[in-house]
Amino acid sequence: MDKEPDLMNNNSPLYLHYKSQLAKSPLFQGVSNELMEDMLDCFRPIAWRKGVTIEPSVLVDRFHLILSGRVKMEHIDAATGNWVTLFVLGPGDGFDVIALLDGKKHEVTPVAIEDLQLLGASTETVREWLSLYPAFNKNFLPYLGERMREMENLVADLGLKDTITRLAHLILRHTISDPLPDKEAYPVKLIHDLTNESLAHMIGSTRQAVNRHLQELRKKGILDKHPRHLIVRELEALKKQADLFLYHNPKHEPSSSHKL
Repeated sequence: MDKEPDLMNNNSPLYLHYKSQLAKSPLFQGVSNELMEDMLDCFRPIAWRKGVTIEPSVLVDRFHLILSGRVKMEHIDAATGNWVTLFVLGPGDGFDVIALLDGKKHEVTPVAIEDLQLLGASTETVREWLSLYPAFNKNFLPYLGERMREMENLVADLGLKDTITRLAHLILRHTISDPLPDKEAYPVKLIHDLTNESLAHMIGSTRQAVNRHLQELRKKGILDKHPRHLIVRELEALKKQADLFLYHNPKHEPSSSHKL
């Protein structure tokens, strides 16, 4: 397998750091040390500044692994300018797995939520890994399945649930089940400090509706009262709120496409 020129080598002062970060990714866990080093040689470091938006065409040729920072993956309607956020990805995540599989342009736009440190490798190289290295393929398939399940959940939420239930479900999916030390509270990962507008784009709603529903969840004691940081206080109550729509009588509820 050809390796790209001018890539990192084990004499780099950052080499061990990159290697340790790679090992933490769900895509590379359990990969042997020797294979990890061979794969690392095919990566090169990339930095994106906060707010950078990347053209989808870039993702056809290069696969990216996040070392630090967060990126949101958006689908933008060229005709209307409207968009929906499909995923928020963080350290250890890779993108774009769809373009990696079929080699075609995927209409999803990465937007850096904060400064990003990435490792990039050609999609052709990573595609070869799927055939050559069973240990990598064994990790990749469940990871791909998780992304597909998130997409399935998003479609089901948009079509079947009201807005506050979609919001509760979104928060629940990002809530860490282990409480904070010495506190009866549960941290929220990746989306904990997003604006209400950003959260709205993840559930197909509006900033005003999200603001209203967050206030309601805080009033119920489900969320911490901090206005700019999501922390779950009552995990079981959040789970119940996330499934609330299932118990509603549709004869007495407006259509989910009209209820905000």
